[in-house]
Amino acid sequence: MARWKKPTKEEILENRRTLAERARNGDLRLPEAVAEIRKGFGLTQDEFARTLSLTRRQVAEIEAGTANPTLETLAKIGRLFGFGVGFVPKAQ
Repeated sequence: MARWKKPTKEEILENRRTLAERARNGDLRLPEAVAEIRKGFGLTQDEFARTLSLTRRQVAEIEAGTANPTLETLAKIGRLFGFGVGFVPKAQ
C-alpha cells in the first residue's frame, strides 16, 4: 500500500481552515477530527502517537471512537491545529 505524501504548508493551512469552519458549524466530531488532524499533517498513527507521547493503540481507539481520552490528551491533540477543548452549541 502506497503511503501518501506529506502535505505542503499551504495544504496544512487549508486543512486547518476547513476543520476550523466545520468546528464552528458544529459539524466536527472527535473521532473524525482526530483522524483528519493527523492526516492533515501527513502522519501515520504511529508518528502521530509519538508526537503526542501516546501509543498507536490510543490513537487508533480515539479515531475509532472507542477510547475515553483525558482532557489533557484532547488538549494536546487540539493544540496541533490551534484548537482548544470546549463546548459547542448544538444546531437547532
